[in-house]
Amino acid sequence: MMSDRNNPFRIAQQQFDMAADILGLPDSLRAVLRVPQRELTVNFPVKMDGGGTRMFTGYRVQHNLGRGPVKGGIRYHPSVDIDEVRALAMWMTWKCALVNIPYGGAKGGVIVDPKQLSLGELERLTRRFATEISILLGPERDIPAPDMGTNAQMMAWIMDTISMHRGYTVPAVITGKPINIGGSLGRVEATGRGVMLMVREVARRLGRRIDGLRVVVQGFGNVGSTAAFLLDQIGCTVVGVSDATGGYYRPAGLDIPAMRTFTDRHSFRMLEGYNDPGVERISGTALLELDCDVLIPAAIENQITEQNADRIRASVIVEGANGPTTPDADRILAERGVMIVPDILANAGGVIVSYFEWVQGLQEFFWDEYDINEKLERIIVGAFNQVWQMATERRLTLRTAAYLLAVQRVADANQTRGVYP
Repeated sequence: MMSDRNNPFRIAQQQFDMAADILGLPDSLRAVLRVPQRELTVNFPVKMDGGGTRMFTGYRVQHNLGRGPVKGGIRYHPSVDIDEVRALAMWMTWKCALVNIPYGGAKGGVIVDPKQLSLGELERLTRRFATEISILLGPERDIPAPDMGTNAQMMAWIMDTISMHRGYTVPAVITGKPINIGGSLGRVEATGRGVMLMVREVARRLGRRIDGLRVVVQGFGNVGSTAAFLLDQIGCTVVGVSDATGGYYRPAGLDIPAMRTFTDRHSFRMLEGYNDPGVERISGTALLELDCDVLIPAAIENQITEQNADRIRASVIVEGANGPTTPDADRILAERGVMIVPDILANAGGVIVSYFEWVQGLQEFFWDEYDINEKLERIIVGAFNQVWQMATERRLTLRTAAYLLAVQRVADANQTRGVYP
C-alpha cells in the first residue's frame, strides 16, 4: 500500500500549493485548480483467448479545460490507480501551460500487465476501453496518446474504434499513432529528444562541455533509450542505464546503439540477456546512486525520495519521467546544490509533437521530420530559457520557477473565462 506521503496526487497538490502560495492565488481559484474537473471510472469485460471473460478497471481524468481541450496519455500497468491518474492529469495541465500549447491536462489508465496478454487480448481490451471512455473523447474535447505500457498500434485501435462509432475517420482524436494513418514524423523520439535538449541547455548554462559529460539513465523504454542514444550521439558518455531487469554499468561508457539494437530484437524491448563482457550488472537502486554528472530518471514516479536523496551523486537531474522526485527529496537535493530540470519541462517534448500531430490531423497538412524537430527545439528551449530567467532573477529552483509560470497561465485563463453560469 502506497503511503500518503508518497501518494502522487498528494505530491502534485503539494507542488501546486507551493506555487499558489507564492503567486497569492485567491482561495476560490485554488479550489478550482487543486482538483480534477472530471473523473470517469469504468469496469469492463474482455473476452480472453481461452474462452472466458475477465473484468478490468480503467480511468480517464480531465484536470482542467481552461486553456483548451485536454491532452494526456493512456497507461497500462498493474500499479495504475485513481490517484496516480489524477496526479498525471494535473502535471499534464502544468506541462502544456509551461510550453504554451493550447491544452489542458488529462490522463488515462487501465489496471493491467500488458505483458501477460496476447496481441488479440490487448486489442479487445483497448477497443473496449476506448468505447467506455468515448463519451469524453474527441479532437475538440480530449485527445489521448501513448504512455507506459501502450504504443502506436494501440493508438491505431483507439482511433479506429472512435471512427467506427462516428461513421467516418477521425485522425485527430488520438496522437502517437502510426505514420501510415496520420501519425507525425518525430513523435516516437520526441520525449527523449526533449530530454536530450534539456541536458544540452543546462550544460551550456553551467559552462560544462557536452563532450564526455557522464550520464546515467534510469529506464530504457522509449524515453530513456531515445535520450541515451541522442546524448551518446552528441558526445556524452552514458555510463549506466537500467530497465525492469536491473542496471547496466560501464565507467568508460556503454555501447548504447548496440543496446538499442538488442532491445529492438527482443520481446517487450527488455535488456534481459544483453551480454557485454565489459558491462557490470547492478541493481536499479545502485544505478541511481552512481557517480555521474547528469542523472535522468525516466521510469516511474517516486524514485528519488528522502531515503536516497542524500546518496545521489549527480550534480544535475533531468526528469524524463513524471514525478520521479518527491518534495522531501527536492528539499534535500536543493540544500546539497543539486540542480533539477523538472518533469513538466524536461519531458514535454512528447506533448509538443503530439500537438503538432493534432494540428496536422485537423488540417490534413503534414510537415517533414526536420520541420518537426526544429519546431520542437524552438518551443522547448524557449520554455527552458523562460524558466531559467525567472529562477535566476528570483533565486528560485527551476521546479519552482516552472510551476509559477505554468500555474499563472492556467489561473489567468480560468479567471478570464469566469465561472459559468
